[in-house]
Amino acid sequence: MSRQNKVQILLTNDDGIRSPGLWAAAEALSELGFVTVLAPREQQSSIGRGFPSTSDGIIHEREVKVGGNSWKVYAIGGSPAQAVQHGVLEIMHGKPDLVVAGINFGENVGLGVTISGTVGAALEGAANGIRSMAVSLQTDIRLHGEYSFEVDFSGAAHFTALFANLLLKSDRFPDVDVLKVEVPCDATPSTPWRVTRLSKEKYYIPIAPSRSDLEEPVVLSYRQATHLDKFKSGTDAHAMQVARVVSVTPLSLDLTSRVDLEAFEEKLRSTLAEG
Repeated sequence: MSRQNKVQILLTNDDGIRSPGLWAAAEALSELGFVTVLAPREQQSSIGRGFPSTSDGIIHEREVKVGGNSWKVYAIGGSPAQAVQHGVLEIMHGKPDLVVAGINFGENVGLGVTISGTVGAALEGAANGIRSMAVSLQTDIRLHGEYSFEVDFSGAAHFTALFANLLLKSDRFPDVDVLKVEVPCDATPSTPWRVTRLSKEKYYIPIAPSRSDLEEPVVLSYRQATHLDKFKSGTDAHAMQVARVVSVTPLSLDLTSRVDLEAFEEKLRSTLAEG
């Protein structure tokens, strides 16, 4: 691929450089511009926007075949967010036009977005002033953290390219820093999409570990919520599980609660005065 005079796209993920979801996104995005792939060397799911001090930061250059073409890609000993920073500072030597994280094995909806390494990478891109998006495909929980080639990423790849193109072409909306796209497992290019908000209901329910000794190593696991009626209309969870449409959620880096700050301060001061 020639880099000259093309839109520059930085692609990463949290499943690691070997993930077929990453390569489905790379092939789809290559129709829009030059795609630089810099992804974690190992699985980095659920790391959020973390910058672990234990990351070695070593970047290995590799050659892979995608869609019959040879790609030069980079695998880093670090988190998805660190991959974005190294991509901007060392590999691309400047800000790309777009940062894309995904396509993730498993949906990242509701309260789980701050846990997601996929969303964390997109937030890091946005923090650098770059248009950014995170894309996830609904999969069975048993496949989370895997590299299964049983999963069909074609529908998710279509929507990755669709919304990447929209981001590149459209003016920026105030307070929209990241576009979070969630694709149902049975989605096709004709599946409808809708703009949603984050659900405040738990989508993944943590399971208490089974062990006889607290010093015994365990890994926390989870299950998916089964009471679909709790997911409110207009949320990403409802769109995915009930409406079965593609969920598109605009996210802001500003985590400040959308309350009347003056009224909130007045309430705090009056409560303090009451003793």
